[in-house]
Amino acid sequence: MKRIKGFFKWLFIIIIALVLLAYATDHEYILKGVRVVYMTGHTTAYIDDYPHFENMKVATGNTPQPWPVHKDYNKAKSTPTLDEINNRLGTVAYMIIKNDSIWYENYAEGYGTESQTNSFSMAKSITSALLGKAIQDGYIESLDQPLGDFFEQYKDEKTTVGDLSSMASGLDWVEHYTSPFSITARAYYDDDLGSTILGQKVVEEPGRAFKYLSGNTQLLGMVIEKATGKKIADYLSESFWKPMGFEQEALWQVDDSENQLAKTFCCIASNAKDFARFGKLYKNHGKWNGKQLLDSTFVAKSTHQRFENDPEYGYGFWLSDHLNKHIFVMRGILGQYVITVPEDNVIIVRLGHSRGGWDDRGFSTDFYVFIEEAYAMLEGD
Repeated sequence: MKRIKGFFKWLFIIIIALVLLAYATDHEYILKGVRVVYMTGHTTAYIDDYPHFENMKVATGNTPQPWPVHKDYNKAKSTPTLDEINNRLGTVAYMIIKNDSIWYENYAEGYGTESQTNSFSMAKSITSALLGKAIQDGYIESLDQPLGDFFEQYKDEKTTVGDLSSMASGLDWVEHYTSPFSITARAYYDDDLGSTILGQKVVEEPGRAFKYLSGNTQLLGMVIEKATGKKIADYLSESFWKPMGFEQEALWQVDDSENQLAKTFCCIASNAKDFARFGKLYKNHGKWNGKQLLDSTFVAKSTHQRFENDPEYGYGFWLSDHLNKHIFVMRGILGQYVITVPEDNVIIVRLGHSRGGWDDRGFSTDFYVFIEEAYAMLEGD
């Protein structure tokens, strides 16, 4: 009994020492990560984590615009290959939109049409859309406006707001998802996100090549807030959520600081139907039901590669030529996708718990399967 008591006594002392060390070395955000992830039975960030964070509401308007239902709605059956990958990777929502009407949709594990899950990095595409809107509204001059116009720390740097959107900033951010000591983990769990981001230095020549850094989009969101003088969740509401008739209010995670800075590199909680609206907006060159909400030139730039040697990315959107088609994609780390194929007027949405292994073509293997099986269903109808 004495041994057991002694063990727990020393275990308690070690835990207290580690907690004090975390605070003393400015790593207390790790404690939040432990509480949010491991103490809820997970090993990494997960699609339902948003209730464990502060959130700002993205308000809807009074005139929702539900998606039309296709005349062949859910007549097609999912393929065995699609069933297998959905079951294996924990797909909770899979949807095919054809000619701007819902052609097929399926939900699993108790999730449904109104279930909100974390967008993860699909929020980068939405933040980039807000950049286009801020340029259109006159808050930001152009994609070429220097970052230093907004933050004194960067007054001598060549980085532009367009470099942030196209992942070409030159920041010294290290994109690392497994180490609790990485800046990516700090940004996700820290209580003062602004200080973390503004501590980033420009260490490579900007505007030369693609390098995926979440810090780029976080800094871009801070630029948009500073330029507009509005909370980005409010600007998203007035720019897109209301005029596009989103059916459900969304939640955008914010840090724990007094300023409540939104995590613009990730973390909008919404549903499959509402996420899909950005695919339709960009497919239709920035028009929504006849109204030009976003400049068509900006949309075209966003959905085509910026750099000759980096075909996988435009401004805020991933790109693919799978099946010899021009495809642009909103993408999140656990296999969140809004996949848009303009030439066929098709949008594919997938939300779920995990994704497949990495593929040298620029996406994880599941991405290609979700497209191929959607087309198999469409062709078999």
